[in-house]
Amino acid sequence: MPTISFFIIIAVIIFIMKNNNTYIIGEIGQNHNGSVEVAKVIIDLISREIKDDVFGNILKGMDAVKLTKSDLTCELSNSQMQRPYNSPHSFGSTYGEHREFLELSDEEHFDVYKYAKSKGLDFVETLCSTSTLTLLKKFTPDKLKVASRDLTNLPLLEALSETKLPIILSTGMAGIKELEDALKIITKNHSDIYILHCISQYPTEPQNVNLKTITYLLKNYAHYTIGYSDHTIGISTPVAAVALGARIIEKHITLDRRMKGTDQAGSLGPDGVYRMVRDIRILDKSLGREDFFISEGSASSQKKLERSIATKRKMKKGEIITIEDLHLLSPGDGVKWKNINLLIGKRLLFDIDENEIIYLSQIEND
Repeated sequence: MPTISFFIIIAVIIFIMKNNNTYIIGEIGQNHNGSVEVAKVIIDLISREIKDDVFGNILKGMDAVKLTKSDLTCELSNSQMQRPYNSPHSFGSTYGEHREFLELSDEEHFDVYKYAKSKGLDFVETLCSTSTLTLLKKFTPDKLKVASRDLTNLPLLEALSETKLPIILSTGMAGIKELEDALKIITKNHSDIYILHCISQYPTEPQNVNLKTITYLLKNYAHYTIGYSDHTIGISTPVAAVALGARIIEKHITLDRRMKGTDQAGSLGPDGVYRMVRDIRILDKSLGREDFFISEGSASSQKKLERSIATKRKMKKGEIITIEDLHLLSPGDGVKWKNINLLIGKRLLFDIDENEIIYLSQIEND
C-alpha cells in the first residue's frame, strides 16, 4: 500500500508540472459592453486551444477569465455621476449613466461564471467595494483581484482577505509603502497572494513599462507569486515578462479592437490572443532548467554536423596512421581531435578511401 511520503512526492510532482505553465488571465473588464452574450463569446475566444503549426502541438489556451463588479454609489461622487459624457465611446449622456450601462448584475456575473467554468476556465473577479461582496452569495470565484486604484483601500482589502480566497494585487499605482501596507492587512488572514507588476497608463508607453520591476519583486517578495498585468500594445511585453520570471500574465481581451468602448483599442483581438498565448506557451516549454548541457534536440545535429577525424588520402589495410594523414570532417560520430592519440600509430584493419571518417572498429587494438 502506498505510504504517505509517496503521496507527498506525487503531489509535489503534480504541483511542479502544473506550475510549469504561466497562468494567463483574459481580462474582459468592460469590453462586454454591458452584454452577457458578448462576454460569453469572449470566453469562447479565451478558452480555445492553440495549435503550434511548426511542430503540430496543441497548446493550452488561457487559464482564467476576469470580470469587474462595481457599486457606483460607493465609487463615484455625485458630481462625477452627473458629469456630461460626450465621448464617442459613451453609453449614456452622463458619466454615471455610461458606467451604469456597462455594469452586469450579480445574476449576470453568475451566468458568466457558470459559462466560464463549463469551458474549463478559472474565474477571477475584481470587487471594487465592500458592498459588491454580495456577489459571493451567488458563487465563489477562484481568485479575487484588487485593482491598482484600490491598493490603498484598506477596508476593502480587509474584507476581501476575510473571505480567505486567493488575492491578486495589481500595483500600478503603488510604491513599496503602499504594497507593504496592503500585504500587512491581507496577511492577517492568509498569505495566498499574487503580486502583479503593472503600469496604470492606457496604453502604456514602452519607456514606462520597466519590466525589471518583475525581477525586483521576485528577489524581494519571493514567498508570493509574481506576475505582470499588461497595458501595452501588442504581445512582446507580456512574453518578455514571462522570460523574466512572471508566472501570471493578465491582458485585456476584446472581440474587435474597433468596437465602441474606451478599453477596446488597447486590448488584444482574436489574432493577438492567438499569438500571445502561443508564444507564452512555447516560451514555457523553452525556459527549461538552470544548467549547461547538450539538449536532446541538439544530439542529432551534433552527430550530423560536428567533425570527426578523417583520412586526407586513400589508405590501405595494414598502414600505420600518422598525423599527416588526418584532418576533420563531418559527421561527428567518429573520433574527436582531442582523442587523436587513439588513432596515431595504429594499424588499419581495412582499406579506407580519401576523406572518410576513421572509426575505432577499423583500427588494430592493442
